[in-house]
Amino acid sequence: MKAILKNYRQSPRKVRLIADLVRGKKANEALTTLAFVDKRASEPFAKVIKSAVANAKDQGKDVEKLFIKTVQVNKAPTFKRFMPRARGSASRINKRNSHISVELGEKK
Repeated sequence: MKAILKNYRQSPRKVRLIADLVRGKKANEALTTLAFVDKRASEPFAKVIKSAVANAKDQGKDVEKLFIKTVQVNKAPTFKRFMPRARGSASRINKRNSHISVELGEKK
């Protein structure tokens, strides 16, 4: 009852704001909450939760009893880009990526 999204093109710091909103909630509640959040990461996060729910359904679990047990947002490889600056120098721009993993549990 786990789902993972790898190499999502947004910094982990911004995605963790969404992770903190849904941690510990029921799966249905979390999806409803994400529908009304004005952050770019909310849509892919909802997809990951839906995928985890589908995985649980395949294992024969009751969807109504599912809750979000663990949420992890980890750092993925960073794209390094360069921006031209004054006097022929350049400064580095880091384009950060994240790995999102969601694990569901079943309340008894």
